[in-house]
Amino acid sequence: MNMSRIIEDVKNTVNQLLSAAELKTGSILVVGCSSSEILGNKIGTASSEDTGREVFKAIYDIVRPCGIFLAAQCCEHLNRALVIEEACLEKYGYERVSVVPWIHAGGSFASAAYRMFERPAVTEHIKADAGIDIGDTLIGMHLRDVAVPVRIEQKSIGSAHIVCARTRPRLIGGERARYTLVQ
Repeated sequence: MNMSRIIEDVKNTVNQLLSAAELKTGSILVVGCSSSEILGNKIGTASSEDTGREVFKAIYDIVRPCGIFLAAQCCEHLNRALVIEEACLEKYGYERVSVVPWIHAGGSFASAAYRMFERPAVTEHIKADAGIDIGDTLIGMHLRDVAVPVRIEQKSIGSAHIVCARTRPRLIGGERARYTLVQ
């Protein structure tokens, strides 16, 4: 696989989602990433530290200047816990758990996040505002309650299928409810 092409696809994916999702400063973007799937293998069978690191860096370099928190989902061996910045943990009152992800328990993407965040923390549960699932890693459990698929032009990163989502507030009420202000 051509790493330059993979990074370009990652950047396209993130920029297309950010444009559609209209995230604000302090929002959380959850990303699940299988480096195995990106490289054309079955999830969890051929993790690549280089791929995980490069994908993480490409995403982080885009969202950090926007003030968006990145949450890196670990693999199933760590119950899909998340690596986040300590500032995110503190802002939202998430509970810290004790674990250090590595390539075979957490995955290459999450372990890259743990090494590259300034002050990493791990938590089991968040409610993210948007998400990117690279390689069918199942990020849905970490999105706010009303997730909306976001269709973007980018359909894959390397060999990995991607799915993007944003969230919206619940629409409550019945037939008399209005969802915009009427003058």
